[in-house]
Amino acid sequence: MIWTLHFLGVGNAAAADQLGSSSAVIERDGAPALMIDCGQEALAAYQRAYGAIPPAVFITHVHMDHVAGLERLFFAARFDPKYCGRVRLYVPAAVVPHLQARVADYPGVLAEGGSNFWDAFQLVPVSSGFWHHNYWHDVFAVRHHAPGTAFGLRLRGALVYTGDTRPIPEVLSQQADHHELIAHDCGLIGNPSHSGLDDLEREYGEDLLRRLLLYHYGSVAEADAMQLRGYSVARAGQRVIVSTPAVPPVQETA
Repeated sequence: MIWTLHFLGVGNAAAADQLGSSSAVIERDGAPALMIDCGQEALAAYQRAYGAIPPAVFITHVHMDHVAGLERLFFAARFDPKYCGRVRLYVPAAVVPHLQARVADYPGVLAEGGSNFWDAFQLVPVSSGFWHHNYWHDVFAVRHHAPGTAFGLRLRGALVYTGDTRPIPEVLSQQADHHELIAHDCGLIGNPSHSGLDDLEREYGEDLLRRLLLYHYGSVAEADAMQLRGYSVARAGQRVIVSTPAVPPVQETA
């Protein structure tokens, strides 16, 4: 089985129109297994790539460039019996109230009434992790704005996806200890909410730096500059082969 990480978009909020909203899909043998984040541009990119809506999404945090596509996803799922109530949203438990306030609390999601926002979805609050397609996915807190509002994802032995974050060396020492590929938020210049290249070079050792694949940047020129400095940089639409997860799937029993 071949596992890949497909980058639907790699841009920060200001560059999403050109580079796509930062989002990725974990694939198995080319088939989508789990979408990570669902910004407006990301949902459109997913539908172009797979000809359908995602059956499962993990949400890292609730900035609109990561969740704005959920409204369109609601309408697509709500009126399709194949999907209604079956699209899984894996959401860190601490993030659920913020997501409710951000996208689900508008009075009367349908003008005709008779429907709640969550009727289209299967909401799965998560803490340390969750099972999906019989594989365990670890969830961990990152440093992005207020504590406890943003989280990353790990498929042990295969990949770590940080979501939006400042450097987190103490976290990655535990969450990336099986030689995983690390898809990491990084622009050329950092700020109080996001990592810059100098931040990563100051905070991370050589082992982590060699495994980084950078995304969530502001322009093609930024990406080119980081690549010229010797770093791997993800591009929109790129698929990257990752290792087979280290932990085998649980075996279903009757």
